[in-house]
Amino acid sequence: MIAADPPRNPTLDRQADWELDFYSRPILEPDGKKRWELLISSTPELGGGEAFRYARRCPAGEVNSTWLTEALRDAMTAAEADGWRAPRRLRSWRSAMRTMVQRAAAALDLEMVPSRRTYALIDWMAERDREVYPKEEGYMAGPLAPPPVAVSTPAIPLPEAVRGDALSWANLPLGSLAEAKEWPLGFNGLLPIPEGLDPAQPIPGLRLFSSTRALALAGWLGGLEPVRLRIDGRQLILDAGQDDSWLVTDLDPASAEAAKQALAETRTTASGLQFIAVQTTPDHPRFEGFWMLRDQPEP
Repeated sequence: MIAADPPRNPTLDRQADWELDFYSRPILEPDGKKRWELLISSTPELGGGEAFRYARRCPAGEVNSTWLTEALRDAMTAAEADGWRAPRRLRSWRSAMRTMVQRAAAALDLEMVPSRRTYALIDWMAERDREVYPKEEGYMAGPLAPPPVAVSTPAIPLPEAVRGDALSWANLPLGSLAEAKEWPLGFNGLLPIPEGLDPAQPIPGLRLFSSTRALALAGWLGGLEPVRLRIDGRQLILDAGQDDSWLVTDLDPASAEAAKQALAETRTTASGLQFIAVQTTPDHPRFEGFWMLRDQPEP
């Protein structure tokens, strides 16, 4: 029997999206089965404070949506004790766990978004891979089997209705991105700026313009859950959602090479930061949409 939802405290003053991963870890338990673990990180915002984090082990024989529902309920109670309201929505990037996570979220009336836009969670998982799991008894050093070959999803051209009137490849100084929270913004997804970086560091990105449909274009892009921009040959590709890829445009050889180099540089010097901006015209001060993206290794 599932207990009633805990009462919500109207004085709670913090709320964020949650990034979730429910999967096995590289540790063998005493019974010879791999450890399963739920990890949750709140999505930090530009200039935001400390994130909410939650970790809970799951017995291998209880990996199901019922256990996950109760663990999420417990996480919500723990978050409330720290001053957090229930999450706006859950993001989960593993396609193999999509149905289970959806069922657990639905049981608690939470929205679940299949998305790789889980940058804080992936950073935390990498930290645990380096600093936590190797110290655990039963840790399995190195892969026990060859990693699966990644399946490349063919890029689909952006629908004509949301391509905008024009686009341009651009750079913004890192220091200006740190002030993005103060800009006039419509749809947006801002990220914390890593400390210790040069404010003059150029951050590459894509600017899209539409004099009549900028707001609609921004809303559509936000629903895609944009993850990162990349160059494939001469094509500018937007990776989004859980496993979607969208062809933005074909570039001439010189522009494609310049964009490829800019993206490679920011991976090594600025945590892979990128951006997408949507405006009515290049000189209009308002952004109908603005997203910071990160190109980083996926687990």
